[in-house]
Amino acid sequence: MDTDSLRLFVLAAEKLNISAAGRQLGLAPAVASARLAKLEHSLGADLLHRSTRKVALSLEGAEFLPYAREMLLQEEAGLAALGRGQATPTGTLRFTASSTFSQIYIVPILHKFLERFPGITLDLRLSDSRFDLIEGSFDLAIRNSALEDTSLKGRKLADDQRILCAAPSYLKARGVPQTPDDLKSHELIAFANQDARPLLGKNGQTASFAPQEAKSRIILDDGLSQKLATIAGAGISINSMWCVHKELESGALVHVLPDYEISDGSVIWLVYPKANALSPKVRVFMDFLISEIGRAPVWPQKT
Repeated sequence: MDTDSLRLFVLAAEKLNISAAGRQLGLAPAVASARLAKLEHSLGADLLHRSTRKVALSLEGAEFLPYAREMLLQEEAGLAALGRGQATPTGTLRFTASSTFSQIYIVPILHKFLERFPGITLDLRLSDSRFDLIEGSFDLAIRNSALEDTSLKGRKLADDQRILCAAPSYLKARGVPQTPDDLKSHELIAFANQDARPLLGKNGQTASFAPQEAKSRIILDDGLSQKLATIAGAGISINSMWCVHKELESGALVHVLPDYEISDGSVIWLVYPKANALSPKVRVFMDFLISEIGRAPVWPQKT
């Protein structure tokens, strides 16, 4: 299959503009249109719907798009293995991560990456609600949980210690929990559909943080909002050390049940689809994040 035509199709699908995609590849609008028509004829499917006003992906085009991207990645990786291809990584990198982690650690350093790699465009989807990497055609994601999905591969970015937190004002009004059982009488702030988290005491005691078994009057889907609600005195919540270490140092938050560890195997991973060839643009972005964030995390690490 002609990879130049595939590249044109991917660009046209991303821009929803055949002429603009053609110009990026040095093709006249008529040539770009003819080349796409030839690709569609060879596949026996209309990939793009065209009108005088707009271009849209067809159902077949949407289904074919991730495969087209993968074929281009395979070509790129193969040429790189032979020492050929472009010396500087280029292309659009689709990346998804927690909005809270990204706002604190990733967005402030993106300019450094873009200055270093001017040929790469970052297409970011930042949300504390997870996107499916394969269905969304993402090249890379950050996940802060045990890596259990067998369709994904990953590299560790950093440890992710999670603790129970509350504001001093809340603890003064409601009392300080002394045991995990005390949590059942407290106001808990939780993510929607949050599973119970195992608690492991210093002497081997086991318990759990189970919002569904206690009072949980605030349910959120955003980590920053959860932290702000906790600081305001709304209740007790689970937060990652990377998110709350400054508030713990300042006294805005207090570590609740410090003799118990949340034992859920949580680690911050850089993950990518297992079937994908690791393209140069993904590799350099992973190396950049590990160098800037993972080698010396600014938040306290497990001892």
